[in-house]
Amino acid sequence: MKRFARSAAILTAMLLVIGVGMDRSASVAAAGQANSVIVVLRDGVDSQQTANDHSARYGAGVTHVYSAALRGYAAHVPANALAALASDPRVAFISEDREVWATDETPTGVDRIGADSTTQSGHNNSAPAVAVIDTGSGPHSELNIAGGTNCSNGRPTNFSDGNGHGTHVAGTIAANLNGTGVAGVLPGAPIYSVRVLNNQGSGSWSSVVCGIDWVTARAATIKVANMSLGGTGSDDGNCGKSNNDALHQAICGSVAAGVTYVVAAGNSGADLKGFVPAAYDEVLAVTAMSDSDGNPGGTGGAPTCRTGETDDSAATFSNYATSADIGHTVAAPGVCIYSTWKGGGYNTISGTSMASPHAAGTVALCLTSGKCAGTTSQIIGTIRSDAAGHAAGYGFTGDPNSPSGTKYFGYLIYAGGY
Repeated sequence: MKRFARSAAILTAMLLVIGVGMDRSASVAAAGQANSVIVVLRDGVDSQQTANDHSARYGAGVTHVYSAALRGYAAHVPANALAALASDPRVAFISEDREVWATDETPTGVDRIGADSTTQSGHNNSAPAVAVIDTGSGPHSELNIAGGTNCSNGRPTNFSDGNGHGTHVAGTIAANLNGTGVAGVLPGAPIYSVRVLNNQGSGSWSSVVCGIDWVTARAATIKVANMSLGGTGSDDGNCGKSNNDALHQAICGSVAAGVTYVVAAGNSGADLKGFVPAAYDEVLAVTAMSDSDGNPGGTGGAPTCRTGETDDSAATFSNYATSADIGHTVAAPGVCIYSTWKGGGYNTISGTSMASPHAAGTVALCLTSGKCAGTTSQIIGTIRSDAAGHAAGYGFTGDPNSPSGTKYFGYLIYAGGY
């Protein structure tokens, strides 16, 4: 996958989905002879009991057990035991566990989407909680960290951010209005720090599913989840059941439980249909636009932190949608975004990772106002409809009012109406 210049060692994420039509055990072995896998179980099967049984029978070294978003477990399985394990009637399919990284590089953004008016509300402790599934979040004086978990290194109570990426994302969503630093889209909203990536910004598919599973078990409290990570893959239109995609099945299970997922579109300058989770119809995919002054009109000059970008235009690195994914795509500021950083500091970085939290904060804000209600599909519909309901002058070059060929970056999200 193409990578762009970056700061603070933030890398582009990559996941690989096993293709359709391959034998379940052979598909795992074929991709690099890996034996680190995610075993997805059939409905009704007890995850913990089966993991224990497979550990005893096949020597599976279990690392995570899933029971809310999907049934299954992650494990290191000897290569010569994979075929026997895959033939167990309790097993639906086996996914290869692959390495992942945080999506990107680098705040006028809050102003640009009209969220500056929402910052007058101060501390929104009663707002819907937002999970940041990332490198961890905080601690930081500007963030209301309500709790979290660590799926990255086996220490669930140590979910602080050792990288910076997740803290940056959290600040854009909900940095407090406290007279210093920055203010997020929904200041003071509770953030759950779901660490699935390590201090270098890398992790595994199994750790991401672990984070989704943890969020799903708390769906009564956590209503929005931001995922500024991703990798290669596709949407099979069947929640991962046709192409053996554990990540997709987990997200579908979480969405069914009432969590709205907002995800980065990716930074390859390509069609997001080849990038997951952005390709999944069940999520709100967010592309990045460039803004330098927090105002529409394209008169702010070039952003100072990154060459090649212009004010009020689609970001040069941003993935985009085509016809299949128009219905779940919006745009948000993602160039030269200033936000909170690890160690109590601040940083300016760019990427669709920075665009996504603008949208996640907007979804939480819309839920707080009562204007977003119903299923995730209905919530996404409301967000997209409100984004589209502005004159062309509100948007940017490359949006549907000023299209760039067949590339669809979406309408610029609008938070000011909530």
